[in-house]
Amino acid sequence: MKLGINEATCKENSSLELDLQLCEKYHYDYIEIRLDMLKDYLKKYTIEDLQNFFKTSHVKPYAFNSIEDINFCSPAQEKTMLDLFIFACEMGQKINNPYIIVVPTISDEMLTKTDEEIFADSVKVLKKLSDIASSYNMKLAFEPIGNPRWCVRELTQCMKIINAVNRDNVGVALDAFNLFLYNKLQNINTIDLVPLEKIFVYHINDSEDLDLSVLDHCHRLLPGDGVIPLKEISAKLHAKGYDGIASIETFRPQYWQMNPDDVFRLGAEKTKIYL
Repeated sequence: MKLGINEATCKENSSLELDLQLCEKYHYDYIEIRLDMLKDYLKKYTIEDLQNFFKTSHVKPYAFNSIEDINFCSPAQEKTMLDLFIFACEMGQKINNPYIIVVPTISDEMLTKTDEEIFADSVKVLKKLSDIASSYNMKLAFEPIGNPRWCVRELTQCMKIINAVNRDNVGVALDAFNLFLYNKLQNINTIDLVPLEKIFVYHINDSEDLDLSVLDHCHRLLPGDGVIPLKEISAKLHAKGYDGIASIETFRPQYWQMNPDDVFRLGAEKTKIYL
Protein backbone atom coordinates (compact mmCIF):
# COMPACT_ATOMS: atom_id res chain seq x y z
CA MET A 1 0.00 0.00 0.00
CA LYS A 2 0.98 3.64 -0.42
CA LEU A 3 1.49 6.05 2.47
CA GLY A 4 -0.98 8.91 2.69
CA ILE A 5 -2.32 11.40 5.20
CA ASN A 6 -5.66 13.11 5.67
CA GLU A 7 -5.47 16.79 6.55
CA ALA A 8 -7.84 16.31 9.48
CA THR A 9 -4.84 14.95 11.39
CA CYS A 10 -3.38 18.47 11.72
CA LYS A 11 -6.33 20.60 10.69
CA GLU A 12 -6.11 22.96 13.66
CA ASN A 13 -2.35 23.49 13.65
CA SER A 14 -1.39 23.45 9.97
CA SER A 15 -2.42 24.52 6.48
CA LEU A 16 -2.54 22.93 3.05
CA GLU A 17 0.70 24.59 2.00
CA LEU A 18 2.52 23.33 5.13
CA ASP A 19 0.96 19.86 4.82
CA LEU A 20 2.29 19.60 1.27
CA GLN A 21 5.79 20.50 2.44
CA LEU A 22 5.66 17.93 5.25
CA CYS A 23 4.36 15.24 2.89
CA GLU A 24 7.43 15.80 0.74
CA LYS A 25 9.78 15.90 3.73
CA TYR A 26 8.56 12.57 5.17
CA HIS A 27 8.01 10.80 1.84
CA TYR A 28 4.24 10.46 1.81
CA ASP A 29 2.89 9.30 -1.54
CA TYR A 30 -0.53 10.91 -1.29
CA ILE A 31 -2.47 13.62 0.50
CA GLU A 32 -6.19 13.74 1.20
CA ILE A 33 -7.14 17.40 0.99
CA ARG A 34 -9.86 18.87 3.19
CA LEU A 35 -12.20 21.11 1.24
CA ASP A 36 -12.23 23.78 3.96
CA MET A 37 -8.43 23.88 3.94
CA LEU A 38 -8.43 24.04 0.14
CA LYS A 39 -10.71 27.09 0.31
CA ASP A 40 -8.31 28.71 2.80
CA TYR A 41 -5.39 27.95 0.45
CA LEU A 42 -7.21 29.58 -2.46
CA LYS A 43 -7.46 32.85 -0.51
CA LYS A 44 -3.66 33.18 -0.87
CA TYR A 45 -2.84 31.09 -3.92
CA THR A 46 -4.45 29.94 -7.17
CA ILE A 47 -5.49 26.51 -8.33
CA GLU A 48 -2.69 26.83 -10.91
CA ASP A 49 -0.21 27.07 -8.03
CA LEU A 50 -1.54 23.79 -6.69
CA GLN A 51 -1.41 22.21 -10.15
CA ASN A 52 2.22 23.27 -10.49
CA PHE A 53 3.11 21.79 -7.12
CA PHE A 54 1.72 18.39 -8.04
CA LYS A 55 3.42 18.50 -11.47
CA THR A 56 6.86 18.65 -9.88
CA SER A 57 6.32 16.72 -6.61
CA HIS A 58 6.26 12.99 -5.91
CA VAL A 59 3.28 13.73 -3.63
CA LYS A 60 -0.07 13.41 -5.40
CA PRO A 61 -3.66 14.24 -4.44
CA TYR A 62 -5.92 11.28 -3.73
CA ALA A 63 -9.25 12.27 -2.22
CA PHE A 64 -11.20 15.30 -1.09
CA ASN A 65 -12.73 15.23 2.39
CA SER A 66 -15.59 15.41 2.58
CA ILE A 67 -19.19 15.78 1.53
CA GLU A 68 -21.12 15.13 4.72
CA ASP A 69 -24.74 14.58 5.78
CA ILE A 70 -25.87 13.47 2.34
CA ASN A 71 -29.02 11.67 3.54
CA PHE A 72 -32.54 13.01 4.15
CA CYS A 73 -31.69 16.57 3.15
CA SER A 74 -34.17 19.42 3.02
CA PRO A 75 -34.14 21.38 -0.27
CA ALA A 76 -31.91 24.03 1.30
CA GLN A 77 -29.55 21.43 2.76
CA GLU A 78 -29.37 19.62 -0.56
CA LYS A 79 -28.46 22.82 -2.40
CA THR A 80 -25.63 23.54 0.06
CA MET A 81 -24.40 19.96 -0.23
CA LEU A 82 -24.53 19.95 -4.03
CA ASP A 83 -22.78 23.31 -4.30
CA LEU A 84 -19.85 21.96 -2.28
CA PHE A 85 -19.90 18.69 -4.21
CA ILE A 86 -19.71 20.47 -7.57
CA PHE A 87 -16.88 22.64 -6.25
CA ALA A 88 -15.03 19.44 -5.27
CA CYS A 89 -15.64 17.93 -8.71
CA GLU A 90 -14.36 21.06 -10.46
CA MET A 91 -11.22 21.25 -8.30
CA GLY A 92 -10.63 17.52 -8.51
CA GLN A 93 -10.70 17.58 -12.28
CA LYS A 94 -8.18 20.42 -12.32
CA ILE A 95 -5.59 18.78 -10.03
CA ASN A 96 -6.22 15.12 -11.00
CA ASN A 97 -7.66 14.26 -7.59
CA PRO A 98 -9.76 11.16 -8.38
CA TYR A 99 -11.92 10.60 -5.29
CA ILE A 100 -14.41 12.44 -3.09
CA ILE A 101 -15.31 11.01 0.32
CA VAL A 102 -19.07 11.11 0.93
CA VAL A 103 -20.43 10.58 4.43
CA PRO A 104 -23.89 9.51 5.62
CA THR A 105 -25.96 11.81 7.78
CA ILE A 106 -25.52 12.06 11.55
CA SER A 107 -28.36 13.18 13.83
CA ASP A 108 -30.62 11.85 16.55
CA GLU A 109 -33.32 11.60 13.91
CA MET A 110 -31.32 8.81 12.22
CA LEU A 111 -32.13 6.60 15.20
CA THR A 112 -35.78 6.66 14.09
CA LYS A 113 -35.16 5.75 10.45
CA THR A 114 -35.79 2.21 9.25
CA ASP A 115 -33.23 0.21 7.30
CA GLU A 116 -35.55 0.40 4.29
CA GLU A 117 -35.76 4.19 4.46
CA ILE A 118 -31.98 4.53 4.81
CA PHE A 119 -31.38 2.13 1.94
CA ALA A 120 -33.77 3.89 -0.43
CA ASP A 121 -32.49 7.38 0.37
CA SER A 122 -28.82 6.38 0.15
CA VAL A 123 -29.29 4.72 -3.24
CA LYS A 124 -31.18 7.76 -4.56
CA VAL A 125 -28.59 10.29 -3.36
CA LEU A 126 -25.55 8.29 -4.45
CA LYS A 127 -26.99 7.83 -7.94
CA LYS A 128 -27.59 11.57 -8.19
CA LEU A 129 -24.04 12.37 -7.05
CA SER A 130 -22.67 9.69 -9.35
CA ASP A 131 -24.38 11.31 -12.33
CA ILE A 132 -22.82 14.68 -11.50
CA ALA A 133 -19.37 13.21 -10.79
CA SER A 134 -19.25 11.22 -14.01
CA SER A 135 -19.06 14.37 -16.14
CA TYR A 136 -15.90 15.35 -14.22
CA ASN A 137 -14.42 11.81 -14.23
CA MET A 138 -14.64 11.75 -10.43
CA LYS A 139 -15.40 8.84 -8.09
CA LEU A 140 -17.30 8.69 -4.80
CA ALA A 141 -16.04 6.79 -1.75
CA PHE A 142 -18.98 6.16 0.60
CA GLU A 143 -17.84 5.88 4.22
CA PRO A 144 -19.88 3.96 6.80
CA ILE A 145 -19.44 5.19 10.40
CA GLY A 146 -20.22 2.81 13.25
CA ASN A 147 -21.71 5.19 15.80
CA PRO A 148 -25.52 4.72 16.14
CA ARG A 149 -26.27 8.35 15.23
CA TRP A 150 -24.94 7.83 11.69
CA CYS A 151 -27.45 6.27 9.36
CA VAL A 152 -25.08 3.90 7.50
CA ARG A 153 -22.98 2.15 10.11
CA GLU A 154 -21.39 -1.05 8.87
CA LEU A 155 -20.18 -2.86 5.79
CA THR A 156 -23.06 -5.30 5.29
CA GLN A 157 -25.50 -2.38 5.13
CA CYS A 158 -23.06 -0.30 3.08
CA MET A 159 -22.46 -2.97 0.45
CA LYS A 160 -26.18 -3.55 -0.05
CA ILE A 161 -26.40 0.13 -0.95
CA ILE A 162 -23.28 0.10 -3.15
CA ASN A 163 -24.47 -2.99 -5.02
CA ALA A 164 -27.88 -1.43 -5.61
CA VAL A 165 -26.32 1.79 -6.90
CA ASN A 166 -24.22 -0.35 -9.27
CA ARG A 167 -22.07 2.44 -10.67
CA ASP A 168 -18.39 2.10 -11.51
CA ASN A 169 -17.65 5.47 -9.92
CA VAL A 170 -19.23 4.62 -6.54
CA GLY A 171 -17.26 2.57 -4.02
CA VAL A 172 -16.30 2.42 -0.36
CA ALA A 173 -14.00 4.28 2.00
CA LEU A 174 -12.79 1.83 4.64
CA ASP A 175 -11.84 3.64 7.85
CA ALA A 176 -10.33 1.44 10.56
CA PHE A 177 -11.72 3.54 13.42
CA ASN A 178 -15.17 3.87 11.88
CA LEU A 179 -15.29 0.10 11.41
CA PHE A 180 -14.19 -0.33 15.04
CA LEU A 181 -17.02 1.94 16.21
CA TYR A 182 -19.45 -0.79 15.17
CA ASN A 183 -19.21 -3.50 17.85
CA LYS A 184 -15.42 -3.02 18.00
CA LEU A 185 -15.08 -4.84 14.67
CA GLN A 186 -15.94 -8.16 16.30
CA ASN A 187 -16.70 -9.53 12.84
CA ILE A 188 -13.61 -8.46 10.94
CA ASN A 189 -14.67 -10.76 8.10
CA THR A 190 -17.18 -8.15 6.93
CA ILE A 191 -14.21 -6.62 5.13
CA ASP A 192 -14.39 -9.63 2.83
CA LEU A 193 -17.75 -8.34 1.55
CA VAL A 194 -16.02 -5.47 -0.26
CA PRO A 195 -14.53 -6.54 -3.60
CA LEU A 196 -11.15 -5.12 -4.52
CA GLU A 197 -12.56 -2.86 -7.23
CA LYS A 198 -14.86 -1.18 -4.69
CA ILE A 199 -12.16 -0.31 -2.15
CA PHE A 200 -11.52 3.28 -3.19
CA VAL A 201 -9.86 4.60 0.00
CA TYR A 202 -8.42 3.11 3.18
CA HIS A 203 -8.07 5.29 6.29
CA ILE A 204 -5.63 3.82 8.78
CA ASN A 205 -5.79 4.85 12.43
CA ASP A 206 -6.01 3.35 15.89
CA SER A 207 -8.22 3.71 18.95
CA GLU A 208 -8.10 4.05 22.68
CA ASP A 209 -9.52 1.09 24.59
CA LEU A 210 -12.79 2.63 25.76
CA ASP A 211 -16.39 1.53 26.02
CA LEU A 212 -18.39 2.16 22.86
CA SER A 213 -20.76 4.37 24.84
CA VAL A 214 -18.00 6.99 25.17
CA LEU A 215 -15.70 6.21 22.24
CA ASP A 216 -15.61 9.09 19.76
CA HIS A 217 -13.41 10.51 17.01
CA CYS A 218 -11.32 12.49 19.51
CA HIS A 219 -10.07 9.11 20.76
CA ARG A 220 -8.39 8.20 17.48
CA LEU A 221 -4.68 7.41 17.69
CA LEU A 222 -1.82 7.00 15.27
CA PRO A 223 -1.45 3.44 13.95
CA GLY A 224 0.00 0.97 16.43
CA ASP A 225 -0.81 3.03 19.51
CA GLY A 226 -4.18 1.46 20.26
CA VAL A 227 -6.33 -1.67 20.12
CA ILE A 228 -7.62 -1.90 16.53
CA PRO A 229 -6.36 -5.10 14.83
CA LEU A 230 -4.51 -3.24 12.09
CA LYS A 231 -2.24 -6.15 11.19
CA GLU A 232 -5.29 -8.29 10.50
CA ILE A 233 -6.92 -5.53 8.44
CA SER A 234 -3.72 -5.09 6.43
CA ALA A 235 -3.54 -8.85 5.87
CA LYS A 236 -7.07 -8.90 4.47
CA LEU A 237 -6.36 -5.95 2.18
CA HIS A 238 -3.11 -7.51 0.98
CA ALA A 239 -4.91 -10.79 0.30
CA LYS A 240 -7.35 -8.92 -1.94
CA GLY A 241 -4.47 -7.33 -3.83
CA TYR A 242 -5.21 -3.81 -2.58
CA ASP A 243 -2.23 -1.51 -3.17
CA GLY A 244 -3.90 1.89 -2.93
CA ILE A 245 -3.66 4.52 -0.24
CA ALA A 246 -3.37 3.85 3.48
CA SER A 247 -4.16 7.33 4.71
CA ILE A 248 -3.66 8.41 8.31
CA GLU A 249 -6.81 10.13 9.55
CA THR A 250 -7.23 11.28 13.13
CA PHE A 251 -9.25 13.99 14.83
CA ARG A 252 -7.27 13.99 18.05
CA PRO A 253 -7.02 17.34 19.88
CA GLN A 254 -3.68 16.37 21.41
CA TYR A 255 -2.17 16.08 17.92
CA TRP A 256 -3.54 19.53 17.08
CA GLN A 257 -1.44 20.88 19.97
CA MET A 258 1.78 19.35 18.62
CA ASN A 259 4.21 20.64 16.06
CA PRO A 260 2.82 19.38 12.72
CA ASP A 261 6.32 18.28 11.74
CA ASP A 262 6.33 15.82 14.64
CA VAL A 263 2.88 14.49 13.77
CA PHE A 264 3.82 13.86 10.14
CA ARG A 265 7.14 12.24 11.15
CA LEU A 266 5.55 9.96 13.74
CA GLY A 267 2.67 9.11 11.42
CA ALA A 268 5.05 7.96 8.70
CA GLU A 269 7.19 5.97 11.13
CA LYS A 270 4.24 4.21 12.78
CA THR A 271 2.28 3.46 9.60
CA LYS A 272 4.94 1.98 7.34
CA ILE A 273 4.89 -1.43 9.06
CA TYR A 274 1.25 -1.85 7.98
CA LEU A 275 1.79 -1.03 4.31
